[in-house]
Amino acid sequence: MPRPVALMPRQPVPALSVPTLDGTTWTLAERTPANFTMVVFFRGLHCPICGKYLADLDKKLDAFAERGVEVIAISSDTAERAAEAKELWKIERLPLGYGLDLDSARAWGLYISSSRGKSSTGHVEPDLFSEPGLFLVRPDGTLYFGSVQTMPFARPNFAEVLGALDFVLKVDYPARGEVVDHKAA
Repeated sequence: MPRPVALMPRQPVPALSVPTLDGTTWTLAERTPANFTMVVFFRGLHCPICGKYLADLDKKLDAFAERGVEVIAISSDTAERAAEAKELWKIERLPLGYGLDLDSARAWGLYISSSRGKSSTGHVEPDLFSEPGLFLVRPDGTLYFGSVQTMPFARPNFAEVLGALDFVLKVDYPARGEVVDHKAA
């Protein structure tokens, strides 16, 4: 499997389409947010940190919507595991996508981990699964913000993301990290 790639701010993100628990197919290219689409990749049912993280996001959906941000959370779990996670974590409104293939995860720069058996929740980890990532994508399909982790810990805090969005929208702050060749700049 190839190494993760770094997505570049102000450049198009990879195509992304996944089934969701509401029975539809969610496709990034079809999104029409006022400001951003926020794609939150999570590890899956076996991850208790994901449960707390997504439950927090579920409570903040209105705050993101007020800022013109559409949100989805996606894992490589099966439909059954995603449905169990939604119930276990008491996710009420957050759209959950599932079935993310690992090639797509790599295209988004996500790290892939192998199973260590049962997690602390008693759920068995899939043989292979993607680690967390959070991306803000502009309506034109270009990357504004990206964060990927090699571990389940220390993810972007949603309250801080909301505060950052207030600043970004107020001053029309540009995407940063866009320089490809620093020696030519």
